[in-house]
Parts: sequence; structure tokens; C-alpha cells
Amino acid sequence: MRSVVASMLVVPLLGSLSSRALAHHSFSMFDPKQEQILTGTVTAFQWTNPHTWIELDVPNAGGKTTHWSIEGGSVVGLAREGWTRRTLQPGDRISLVMHPLRSGEHGGSLMGVVTAQGKVLGAPLHPPASKSAAVAP
Repeated sequence: MRSVVASMLVVPLLGSLSSRALAHHSFSMFDPKQEQILTGTVTAFQWTNPHTWIELDVPNAGGKTTHWSIEGGSVVGLAREGWTRRTLQPGDRISLVMHPLRSGEHGGSLMGVVTAQGKVLGAPLHPPASKSAAVAP
């Protein structure tokens, strides 16, 4: 009798968990075999669920600015790594490493950030690229 009651309680719980897992989107739009480093100015940091976003203006060699939208981890996951809703502010200069979109559009999946003060959040920038991606305060 106890096993029947336990089954009646566990089965709906498992169904609930699996539907949540299925609701999560795929990361197939990002190229995990490539890493790209961007250095620019934060225009917005969206501390939202299910994922955070960093909006970044990146100047190119010709002096033009390109806007990038970088998808970060969940609020809970980033908070475990020491992030807060105030970690990045508009106007902050940062370097970040990301997996770019396969489409070539200006976006990617965040791996890590280095602030102008040198604080590393998430994955560090890989040498020797990290030397060329130094952030000017």
C-alpha cells in the first residue's frame, strides 16, 4: 500500500520536472567550438530569468560601433558565482569571452567577463588573446 501511495506522489512530481526541462531552449544556435573576445561598453545588464543579458557596444578598427546582445546564465547560477544585479552597469568597460551565434549575427553565449578593475567573473579570457583584449578604464 505504501508503494502505491509513494508512486502516486512521485509520478506527478517527475512529470512536472520533465516539463520544465523540456521548456528550456536549445543552445544549438551558438557555436561551442569557437570562442570570441569582445571589448566594449555595457549599455544594459538585464538581470532576468530565465537568462541574463549583457548589451554591449563594441568599436571596430574603423571607428564604427557595433551593438552585441550576449546571453548569460540564469540569475541563480550567476549569483552562485558572485554576480549581482549591480555587477555590470551601463557605461562600464568590459572584456568578455563568448561562444558566437552560428548565424554570424552580433550575439553569443557568455562564458566570462573581465571588468575594467581586472575582476574575472566566470571563465577567464584565454591567453594570448586576453593580453590583446585588455580593458581600458
